[in-house]
Amino acid sequence: MRVEWTSDAGVWRLTFLLDPEDETTGTCADGQRLELRTNTCHVRLPRTREPYAHPDLLAVAAWTVAAPWTRRRVTFDRPISAGLAEAFRAGWGVDAGPVGEEAREGTRLAISYSGGADSMAVADVFPDAPFVHFERVSHPRVPNRWTHYRSDVLARLARETGRDVTIVRSDLEFVLDFPRPGYPEHHAVAAGALLLADDMDLGGLAFGYELGSRWLGGDRYVLRFTPGNPMWSAEGPWGRLFAAAGLPVVLPVGGVSEAVTMRIALGSELRDQVRWCLRGSGDGPCGKCGKCLYKELIQAAVERRPLRTSLTAGSGVARRWQEPPPYGGQEMIEYGCAHVPGIENTPFARAAEHLGATEESTRWLERCYPPAIGEIPERWRKQVEAYMVDNVGLMTSDDARRVETWGAG
Repeated sequence: MRVEWTSDAGVWRLTFLLDPEDETTGTCADGQRLELRTNTCHVRLPRTREPYAHPDLLAVAAWTVAAPWTRRRVTFDRPISAGLAEAFRAGWGVDAGPVGEEAREGTRLAISYSGGADSMAVADVFPDAPFVHFERVSHPRVPNRWTHYRSDVLARLARETGRDVTIVRSDLEFVLDFPRPGYPEHHAVAAGALLLADDMDLGGLAFGYELGSRWLGGDRYVLRFTPGNPMWSAEGPWGRLFAAAGLPVVLPVGGVSEAVTMRIALGSELRDQVRWCLRGSGDGPCGKCGKCLYKELIQAAVERRPLRTSLTAGSGVARRWQEPPPYGGQEMIEYGCAHVPGIENTPFARAAEHLGATEESTRWLERCYPPAIGEIPERWRKQVEAYMVDNVGLMTSDDARRVETWGAG
């Protein structure tokens, strides 16, 4: 693959050309099947002057879009550092070049802020860190059939936090033909932060990925402990790539469950801006999608109250929980079923019967898994550790075994 960036008035435009051995179908790091639709996209930064980004940052930003299609080599339009080239070779077996640039580094931490409970919890851990928010915009050559996705609302709520917020707009999700639109790699949400890292002197980027996503596999790695998670472990291919570009991935809430991040978000001064639904209007979440139902289960469990939803077991979005497990995000389904009063009268009644979870059997999900703190880069580790000790508490050795034997029996 050959990659080229051009820039003008705060807009970076990416074009990539496939080599003969490349393909228009592929998979991202979590195994999702993908099909390519177009080979161009842009990222608009909130800057009017000519933007600058170190070649390593440009290369990683491009790779978040190009990785699923590339098979043997990637040729960038400017030299990259030897360390980054080695990260490509070790992580993907890809020959990357040309090589000839010095490595970069930065000092500040920024938060890749989505506005959901998980990234809001990260904001509580690092109250002085600036936000970089990704806003989807339409592509000039690809029809937008997802107009119900209210990216404008999410961006407005991010601004309303009163924090130092930088909004980055991009159409990169429309490079996909299937599923569409969507990130070619989950890390594409960081494309704007990568392109701004030199301007903002960034030396780390914090994401809101929590225990389930980092250590328990997330939706697709169901029921399996994933210490070497290819997307989010520090030593995984993506972790090593970001670190080689001087912007290591930081997961401040990587050791706690969504129950904990929900509790933190609801107790935050920013709680009025929390929004996990991608379809709701300015008045609130839609209350009808699968994510709304899932998050309502967690919020009701944290608040120890009955579920508030008009959805029934017969609703299409509730179908997955009428079948026997395993479930994506199963640890949180167990937690919700164990803590929501009257669960037998909700769309999760069948799941509760199958799982048989109790408050005691899910108590480990209220504490922090200590190895996750050890994965934090040293310059920010003490702040994360102090926060978790003071506000959450650390797992016991028995709790930690629950994490490390997840899916074993």
